Amino acid sequence: MKKFKYLIILFFINLMSISTYACDACQKQQPKILKGISHGAGPESKWDWVVIITIFAITIVTLWMSLKYIIKPGEKGQDHIKRTILN
Repeated sequence: MKKFKYLIILFFINLMSISTYACDACQKQQPKILKGISHGAGPESKWDWVVIITIFAITIVTLWMSLKYIIKPGEKGQDHIKRTILN
């Protein structure tokens, strides 16, 4: 059963990685930074770059905060709700 779950997860990871690469036609239309990463014409104006950079920054901050609170949550009180599960 574990092997089956492993194969399913591996299949979906491979499927996602294949669909993220740009085709040759889209790759020619992309700017130098995004070549081969995504489909479509890419950013067409300066505002598109502002949106891309903002979304990238929000994603990085969200990832950092989620890892921070997963690794070291900080609740130290003995009456915290997590103590009912852990004890």
